[in-house]
Amino acid sequence: MWKSTDRGASWSHSSTGLAYAEGQPGISAVWSLAAAHGRIYAGVEPAGLFVSDDGGVTFAPVPALNDHPTRPQWNPGGAGMILHHIVPNPDDRNELWVAISAAGVFHTAAWGLNFSPRNKGTRADFMPEGQREPEVGQCVHGLALAPGGRGRLYQQNHCGMYRSDDGGAHWDSIEAGLPSTFGFPVVAHPRDPERVFFFPLNGADQGRFPPAAQAAVWTSGNAGAGWRACTQGLPDAAYFGVLRQAMAADRLAPAGLYIGTSNGALFSSADEGTSFVTLAENLPGISSIETHVFDG
Repeated sequence: MWKSTDRGASWSHSSTGLAYAEGQPGISAVWSLAAAHGRIYAGVEPAGLFVSDDGGVTFAPVPALNDHPTRPQWNPGGAGMILHHIVPNPDDRNELWVAISAAGVFHTAAWGLNFSPRNKGTRADFMPEGQREPEVGQCVHGLALAPGGRGRLYQQNHCGMYRSDDGGAHWDSIEAGLPSTFGFPVVAHPRDPERVFFFPLNGADQGRFPPAAQAAVWTSGNAGAGWRACTQGLPDAAYFGVLRQAMAADRLAPAGLYIGTSNGALFSSADEGTSFVTLAENLPGISSIETHVFDG
């Protein structure tokens, strides 16, 4: 993990503690980072969770998840067996959700003591008939916590798009009206728990580009009951993908929305997706976008 305290002018590196025990597989990559309540969390490949309480100088494994009794049932997705989303509750330092491909969503309300699968209602259509709603084994792609402290979550899955109103204990499909059930990123509005943004793609066997080659952010203002496509400023001959961490929002009012593509284009919207402008082109493929608002 690399860290900067001067807005990127200089960097320091520390990966002390980012390792499994001797005899276990080595860590090939850090896939995700999150910071909350004085902690820094790191999600790694092979899937596991590590935490730092000293600003990222040292890390320690989280055995409650890394040694979970369901771990033998975890399998790699297309990108490997990865812990790619870490979603802390900003109002409760003991509550956390993580997303693992291909295992599903896991939750703790008692930090460090236990994690439980939270996948009821999501599908694993790639499994044999009769085994398509397992407790563990779903290929979750993206996970977002809605604001408001009500435990609402949105999920983009390999097999559908979902909303939970009870912290992930049960998921309901919200894909009706969307052009595809497949995609990677999901972004919750920073203030409105009813508004969510998805970027659907053709299915895994159809090229993984926008349906009908029309780049579009699909947004709902009623928690997935209805959808509209936001296309203004986005290309209508789009044969690119948008990866699971390549869409983000800022906390301005109105909220800004940012999209990075697999062919190196960067788009931004200053009006919550109503219209977009091109910020950059011909970059390397974009894997991740993060936003930060500097006060003053």
